[in-house]
Amino acid sequence: LRPVVHPPTQRYNMKLRLGKGFTLDELKEAKIPRKFAKTIGISIDHRRRNRCTESLQVNVERLKLYMSKLLLFPKKSGTKSVKKGDTPRSELKNVAQNTLKEIIPVPKPSLRIKSRAITSEEK
Repeated sequence: LRPVVHPPTQRYNMKLRLGKGFTLDELKEAKIPRKFAKTIGISIDHRRRNRCTESLQVNVERLKLYMSKLLLFPKKSGTKSVKKGDTPRSELKNVAQNTLKEIIPVPKPSLRIKSRAITSEEK
């Protein structure tokens, strides 16, 4: 899983693309430990910084959505090997693996709003 970032330079900064990895602040905000994130497929970039709270919140929501969809299989087959974050065996019976390239796609920007006359209430 990768974060949504704004590219540098004036030409492209209105668009959104996938970044290299989540910041440590985003992981902390989503309550995901750094070492655990690497084991469940979340990429981390310790050099990246959050310059605004809006992008931080978007990526935290992305992490929370990923964690809600994630199903963790237990490492071993016994009943003693089930850890705290593992999914119960009843839910793991017929789970299909995600084979898409993007786990959570980048949100598309909304289409442009058509121009209209200004009403007297808006003045």
